[in-house]
Amino acid sequence: MTYQEAAAWLRQHDRYLILTHKRPDGDTIGCAAALCAGLRRLGKTAHICPGTGETHLFTPYLEGYLAPEDYEAETVVSTDIAARSLFTREGERWLERGIDLAIDHHPSQEFFARETCLDAGRAACGELIYDILRELGEITPEMAVPLYVAVSTDTGCFQYGNTTADTHRVAAALMETGIDVFALNKRHFRTKSWARLQVERLIVERMHRYKEGRIAVALISRSLLDEAGATEEDLEDIAAFLGQIEGVETSVTIREQEGGTCKLSVRTSGGLNATKVCALLGGGGHAAAAGCTVSGTLEEAEKAILDAIGQVASHG
Repeated sequence: MTYQEAAAWLRQHDRYLILTHKRPDGDTIGCAAALCAGLRRLGKTAHICPGTGETHLFTPYLEGYLAPEDYEAETVVSTDIAARSLFTREGERWLERGIDLAIDHHPSQEFFARETCLDAGRAACGELIYDILRELGEITPEMAVPLYVAVSTDTGCFQYGNTTADTHRVAAALMETGIDVFALNKRHFRTKSWARLQVERLIVERMHRYKEGRIAVALISRSLLDEAGATEEDLEDIAAFLGQIEGVETSVTIREQEGGTCKLSVRTSGGLNATKVCALLGGGGHAAAAGCTVSGTLEEAEKAILDAIGQVASHG
């Protein structure tokens, strides 16, 4: 389904519930908030599924949009969700009921919905939502703020290799609505808690380097967070940190989770396909940024991801 077809489809339905993925980032939250605002502007009833698990950075963009407990949805739409495993606990029951429309930009999309609007060439799902909303009418500042958050966070403030000329055009159009992008950039890219700085210090002290520094791995245990006085909220986009080190082409961040699992994030800049690497461990994402979750200790997870990197690298 093209974005034009998706816009026409959205006009035909009502009583929307919009789903975001677990461990939400700015793209899924921003897309959901902007889409909710856009649908309401059309006179539709629209809410975002509660239980998003967002950090305090993204809470402001959800204000006034979360569905009440007794809300009965007729149309369920997911934003920026590529796989069944990425649905939140609250979202899983809607997955069982059936997702009506999935809007996404991941090449690893599993096509779980009845209808799918997919464009894997977009740097952020926010770019796709922008085009859909533009088909439905004027982009208001209320939509532009979360859309800018979506696009800017998924491109690392337009520094990642997924950024295109179209990405900048979308950002420029959003700026023209009069929103304060400088305050947004300060909030999301130029402010760090003291605990976050301590996490980064400990990562640098304890990181593992392989292949003459071209591969860097950070093991983030729960005890490391305790030592730094940090919480999950202090780890927003921590996967991008190792990639700032000169000479690093592949960075891996492994975070210890409850229940004996580890969450892995892989970022690449030297030609290695991160999606292929993570797919070997049941994950997915983009060519330059992907992730997966594996069972076992941090050390076992590190061995598994290094083996996967080796397999993909050996096949070119």
